[in-house]
Amino acid sequence: MAVDSTPFPRPIRTRPRFTGLLAATALGVYLLVVVGATTSLSGAASACSSWPLCTTPVDPLNQTELAIAWSHRLAAVVVGLLVAGAALAAGLGDADGRVRLTLLAALGLYAVQIGVGAVTATMGTAAIVPGLHLTLGVLTFGVVVLALAWELEVATGSTDDGVDVEPAPAADAPSPERELPDGTVARLSLTTRAYVSMTKPRLMWLLCLVAAAGMALAAGPALDAPTVVATLLGGVLAIGASGTFNHVLERDVDRRMSRTADRPLATDLVPVRNAVLFGLFLTGASLSVFLTINPLAAALGLIAIVFYSVVYTLVLKPNTVQNTVIGGAAGALPALIGWAAVTNEIGLPGLALAGLIFLWTPAHFYNLALAYREDYARGGFPMMPVVRGATATRKHILYYLAGTLVSAAALTWITDLGWLYAATVVVFGAVFLHFAVRLHFERTEAAAFRSFHASNAFLGAVLVAIVVDALVF
Repeated sequence: MAVDSTPFPRPIRTRPRFTGLLAATALGVYLLVVVGATTSLSGAASACSSWPLCTTPVDPLNQTELAIAWSHRLAAVVVGLLVAGAALAAGLGDADGRVRLTLLAALGLYAVQIGVGAVTATMGTAAIVPGLHLTLGVLTFGVVVLALAWELEVATGSTDDGVDVEPAPAADAPSPERELPDGTVARLSLTTRAYVSMTKPRLMWLLCLVAAAGMALAAGPALDAPTVVATLLGGVLAIGASGTFNHVLERDVDRRMSRTADRPLATDLVPVRNAVLFGLFLTGASLSVFLTINPLAAALGLIAIVFYSVVYTLVLKPNTVQNTVIGGAAGALPALIGWAAVTNEIGLPGLALAGLIFLWTPAHFYNLALAYREDYARGGFPMMPVVRGATATRKHILYYLAGTLVSAAALTWITDLGWLYAATVVVFGAVFLHFAVRLHFERTEAAAFRSFHASNAFLGAVLVAIVVDALVF
């Protein structure tokens, strides 16, 4: 009789399929958390006062609420089968010991969550500690993602995936020569493009969306056009100022890196003094616009400029491997600016949105760091792939992606966001997770860029959903 040499039992058989099962399980648990939050916030949970079947009460609620409650029950069954199947496949197959124990813990947590759900359905929410059911769901999701990250580390990791490139000395990186056009109009056009590029315009659309989401959460349908225009204009000017100071402070390092060697200050196209004056002008203009809204928005705008230009560029980026993580605060500040522009205070929903952006930043930027890790090594920056290797970086992408999804679910509980936001988070979160898992198996620059673009699509879609959901529904 032939012996089956595959690492996992049928129908899984191969390690990539087992990884796919873990990814589907993680996404299923997350979907259940989001559906559970929607069920609770819509009041649909009261449509079912029995367990495990959902019998219609004598005085039923509307059919929509009943359908939501049934969807939650059915999703719980499917997800339970996924969790049990993953734990069984790990136990019978060639899974790492950590993965087996973690999935066993996930199965135990899920069983407890089912018990809590049964008590809540039959005895009411007052019988259970508030938030316990959601907490158990979030813990189960986190544990399954941990198992997925560890399984991918075993399946695709390497102990020799560091970067051997030494930082390039500044003396060995002279300014690239740039030929200037002869005509006055052509020179003026080139100079204009140089000043625009210093403002990093490609960052503006996403950061402006972050601020817009903060405003929409704060004001809802009552959001007025003057506040929107002033906040976004002040934000664009602040981003431009931050980008300009970043170009000034990194001009020597930019010459060492191929992706930045053609920047205006690296090629001496724009004099340093002019760039500094331009940055100061943008800073002053930004603060002037923000002051037409309220002083808190202006203070937060100034903090954003100083944090990115000084704290991140001079302190964090060249000195610590956690530069991307801590530096995520710079991208999170527009959420607070948008909230403060409407309310003249810092509120919990604004902080929750800022937390989502903060956790998303490493999951997003680590992909770019993987694609350009040799370039960052030449620049002397201690990015995660340079210091700890590609395997650890890919694993941390999954960690921070999980944290991002958890924070997105928390935003559902804190705000009145509804089905559009929930569906967007689940769908685009699945796309991001898919490409993050593919990155582990492909381990190429192209795969890193696909994951990078998927992260952009996720956040862009989620922010648009927040704006539409808050303003329309």
